[in-house]
Amino acid sequence: MSQEPAHFATEPIESLVPKTIATLTVDAVQKAQSGHCGLPMGCADFAFVLWTKYLKFNPANPHWANRDRFVLSAGHGSMLIYSLLHLTGFKKMTIEQLQSFRQWGSLTPGHPESHETEGVEVTTGPLGQGTGNSVGLAIGQKFFASTFNTPEFGVSDHRIYTIVSDGDLQEGVSHEAAGLAGHLGLDNLCWFYDDNSVSIEGMTSLSYSDDVASRFKGYHWHVISINGNDQTQIDAALKEALATKGQPTIIIGKTIIGHGSPKLQGTPKAHSDAFGVEEVAATKKNLGWPVDAQFLVPERVKAFFAEKQKVWAKEEADWNTLFSGYAAKNSEKAQLWSDFLAKKLPANLESLLPKFGPEKAVATRNAGGEILKVLFGAVPNLIGGSADLAPSTKTWIKEFGSFEKGNYGGRNLHFGIREHGMGAICAGLAYYGGLIPFGSTFFVFTDYMRPPIRLASLSGIQTIYVFTHDSICVGEDGPTHEPVEHLATLRAIPGVLVLRPGDANEASYMWLAALQHKTQTSTIMLTRQNIPVFDRTKTAPAANALKGGYTLWESKPGSTPEIILIGTGSEVQLAFEAGQKLGAEGKAARVVSLPSWELFEAQTQEYRDSVLPPAVTKRVAVEAGIHMGWERYTTSSGKFVGVDKFGASAPYERILKEYGLTIEHVLEVAQSLL
Repeated sequence: MSQEPAHFATEPIESLVPKTIATLTVDAVQKAQSGHCGLPMGCADFAFVLWTKYLKFNPANPHWANRDRFVLSAGHGSMLIYSLLHLTGFKKMTIEQLQSFRQWGSLTPGHPESHETEGVEVTTGPLGQGTGNSVGLAIGQKFFASTFNTPEFGVSDHRIYTIVSDGDLQEGVSHEAAGLAGHLGLDNLCWFYDDNSVSIEGMTSLSYSDDVASRFKGYHWHVISINGNDQTQIDAALKEALATKGQPTIIIGKTIIGHGSPKLQGTPKAHSDAFGVEEVAATKKNLGWPVDAQFLVPERVKAFFAEKQKVWAKEEADWNTLFSGYAAKNSEKAQLWSDFLAKKLPANLESLLPKFGPEKAVATRNAGGEILKVLFGAVPNLIGGSADLAPSTKTWIKEFGSFEKGNYGGRNLHFGIREHGMGAICAGLAYYGGLIPFGSTFFVFTDYMRPPIRLASLSGIQTIYVFTHDSICVGEDGPTHEPVEHLATLRAIPGVLVLRPGDANEASYMWLAALQHKTQTSTIMLTRQNIPVFDRTKTAPAANALKGGYTLWESKPGSTPEIILIGTGSEVQLAFEAGQKLGAEGKAARVVSLPSWELFEAQTQEYRDSVLPPAVTKRVAVEAGIHMGWERYTTSSGKFVGVDKFGASAPYERILKEYGLTIEHVLEVAQSLL
């Protein structure tokens, strides 16, 4: 390591720190031979001002509840946040981690992952997702403040800061998220727009000429335009954002991508990939840095942040003192705060679930509405709503009010017709901590929501997505609104719990499963049409649904079945009726309800074999969706009754008949095996 140059001793820290971020970045990307130098270098000035003058956090306790949240929506610039985490003193972010950028097992993956790296609040990279997440974080803070703050004690008073790129603002989800944030007046939210005019294909002028200031004024945001590499202007803009009430703020910062690189700055080549040995050396020389020094953090920079760590630790200590005084005078609220953060569920929650009798058929979406009423009363940190479909998804619980400007304590969220935004905002609420968010829409619109569902599962966060109108039984609305491949696409996402209850009572337990799995993303599929409620005095208890699959009924209990009929959702009834007819013919028939493959696969092999004995290969699976994946349960000797083509527009009873989703057809297929 070279000796530090003499000018390091006198160079202003305001200059030295951004240069440190820039050189750590070029070294890490060069060593990895991949990555993105441009954004960290272009945004280093903004990051320095924000993190050292405004951001409220404590590196010694990354999970301090009242910390500000920083979101790098432009996640490709991940070396910016990794450099900041190292410099500010996050213990796990060692210099060795920076040196292992993008390598196996490191805490510095190519894009930030919240479940891997302390200090990373949300998982970003697919552009636009962080914009929606940041709005969810801002809603979370407003809800906490409304729920817990008192006139004497402001125990929740933090903010959300986000760096967004040209790419983020081009993605449609950013429009959805920004529109809702402005409508709600989320003045705890500040976006810094890294306006560097560069995209991968060239300059952004190839495809992008939005008037961003006018766009955001139209969204009811406060708009500030600055030179994003001028720290004096950055400081003034952040002060203005803090003082702005009733509106979120966007700071449009005109920046130079790759700032400091003599050859590449301001050009598309600065966006990504290693600069090369010669340009790394030229960049360091241009910045007054020792050319042969790699991953150098000057001693003055280390000393500067060591002093800052004391300030940040005191901020948390002062808040802890405040909270102690709050708890002394508001013991019930303080206990609720702890319960929220632990996501503690009532011990008697299962006993509170509504019970449905077999007297009349019930659509599981209607059952879901009854279940949600109970859950809202029992689980105070359950919060959510729909993408303008609450009357259909039955997710509006009027007793708990709407979350809206002027009433941030309401628990019913109105996302508007913004499915993609809803998915990302719900994820942001889950990232916030202490809240259990849900969003609802028609099942077919998962097509608009797959990105946030996937990232939520990747991050191991508890988001719940409720999808009604779950099959071709949507009927007259036709194939545009009838999900066919959607169950398979959700099952294809690792870690997602796909929950499709077979009757109203199973719906209660699928909601319970979603609440109990605190580190998994759940999807609940519910019917529009009425379906029978099983008489649980004649079939197995609905509580067995928590195991994902169970023997609902069999004609000859205790004996090995000749044939097994398996169903999910509304098709369990078809399997049940066909099984009873086989039983009446003297056959040993077993009917299995399989509401969740994922829960079932989590059971022991012994249990799974008890439900689906490997020796019994004559099996029929029934589901109103494509057959993809069902081979694992039907085996090569079994058959599948489902829908391997798009739906149709007609009364649903006629569609079911035409598509062979009838008791008679299921029975015919079963008999062909026997």
